[in-house]
Amino acid sequence: MRPTLRDLASKVPGIGVSTSPSNLSQAENSSNMPTTADSSRLQDLGYKQELAREWSLLHNFGVSFSIISMITGITTLMEYGLTTGGPAVVSIGWMVVCFFTMFVGLGMAEITSAIPTSGGPYFWAAMLAPPKYSAFFAWMTGWFNFLGQVAVTTGISFGAANLISVLATVKSSYTPSAGKTIGIYAALLISHAALNTFGVKILKYLNNTSIILHSLGVTAFAIAVVAKAPTHQSAKFVFATYYDGTGVDGAVGWGVRASPAYVCVCGLLMAQYTITGFDASAHLSEETKDAAKSAPKGVLMSIGISWIFGWFLILCLLFSIQDFEQTIGSAYGQPVLQILVDVFGEDGAVVLFTLVVLCVYHAGLFSLTSNSRMMFSFARDRGIPSIFRRVDHNGTPVYTIWLAAFLAFCLALPSLGSSVAFTAATSIATIGLYISYSFPILIGLIWHDRFESMRGPFYLGRMGSRIVAAVACAWTGFIIVVFCLPELNPVNSQTLNYTPVAVGIIAVGAMGSWVLWARRWFTGPVGHMVEEEGILGQEATEQAREVLEHAKHERHQV
Repeated sequence: MRPTLRDLASKVPGIGVSTSPSNLSQAENSSNMPTTADSSRLQDLGYKQELAREWSLLHNFGVSFSIISMITGITTLMEYGLTTGGPAVVSIGWMVVCFFTMFVGLGMAEITSAIPTSGGPYFWAAMLAPPKYSAFFAWMTGWFNFLGQVAVTTGISFGAANLISVLATVKSSYTPSAGKTIGIYAALLISHAALNTFGVKILKYLNNTSIILHSLGVTAFAIAVVAKAPTHQSAKFVFATYYDGTGVDGAVGWGVRASPAYVCVCGLLMAQYTITGFDASAHLSEETKDAAKSAPKGVLMSIGISWIFGWFLILCLLFSIQDFEQTIGSAYGQPVLQILVDVFGEDGAVVLFTLVVLCVYHAGLFSLTSNSRMMFSFARDRGIPSIFRRVDHNGTPVYTIWLAAFLAFCLALPSLGSSVAFTAATSIATIGLYISYSFPILIGLIWHDRFESMRGPFYLGRMGSRIVAAVACAWTGFIIVVFCLPELNPVNSQTLNYTPVAVGIIAVGAMGSWVLWARRWFTGPVGHMVEEEGILGQEATEQAREVLEHAKHERHQV
């Protein structure tokens, strides 16, 4: 008879899965209790503890907070926001987007608490779906998350390259070009990959630096701007000014060709792209202590704190605009830099804009960290070639770190011939990630009893959980449609939004590959312990689910 996951877990000396009162008491008296419990829970799911578990709640939150990096999205897409709806869409749109994104975060936090593994969304989809559909949903979710992870790394780091290129033009004869920007981008990716390769210990210190930069640094930046501004815009300008700059080459904008509402919903991309990447807290759960509690807190804290800090930064920038037409038509090609020049002069602007670049750099660094962990887990479960499941002696997934950097570089290459490539990359990141976020939430909504049977410490209640899941899925469906729409008029080879193409290729490719060959060998999450003992695919997933249900029952008895 084949051994069960619980049997396999019990073979590991000192790490059992029993939840009897005596064992609980012993665990509570141990200084290593959270790590032991985490390793035991991971073994319940069929995996060995391979990655170094050294992250605290603060570090887990810090990575997601750094990837969200409100100053990154706001700075790199401010021109897009101001010309696609104007100040009103930038300010009010931020609040609307963050409100609905919190529902997505709540749904994700519940599932993360129940199933804390680095695979994140694709693993959750496999666990929550009935055995008949488990492998299919894991495959589809995994590939959309894969796309979104690569695209968000592209969006952040390519945005940093653009900012550096723009900053270099201040008080110099430097002339930016697509080729030069790609070169800067390549250098950034190489530096990010190199730092990630050194392992968790150096990243922990950089993470602390990033938290300070994105909290105290951004706050000081925003206060300095609004305090020094010679004049301030009115509240009517900030909250009620609509602007349509979507027409190019003398053409009318989409506000005329379609409607102002069309322009406004397209303008939500600035906020929605910014509030992405909070799944990093889930992808780092195998490296986080007390993951069932810390990882969901990391998800929600990163969204909530970014919501507050981001809105404060937006208001300070909008109220400090000195000349709106000059800001959107800046000679620097960067509205935020133009605001800083108008307020501080070129020397002061260079100093403050360097702070922005540092924040964006850290966001790109930790985006690659999250990206590599997802790819590591997907390779571990045979979603991509198994060579990428290897880790070095420090427990660092070096192969996926460099794979993530290479793919992010490739995704930015269309910028050499397209004026909307960066905006398209942000749309791809947003859609790819939110599809992968919503798949397991939707599955948990449809087969809610299955989720109920394995819920973790963070739980919203039966009715609350369903309401949150329904709102999260509805919002995701809305933004998928909106961010595939054309952004500039007229539509031609230079202005085409190639987001539907990229997302379509992944959708058709993932579905086609599943039908043609993947369904014959991809059986969903396959834990190392399970693989070694001959338990595979759906049977392994079902046994992992049974262990979680049994453990939950025992906890309730205790």
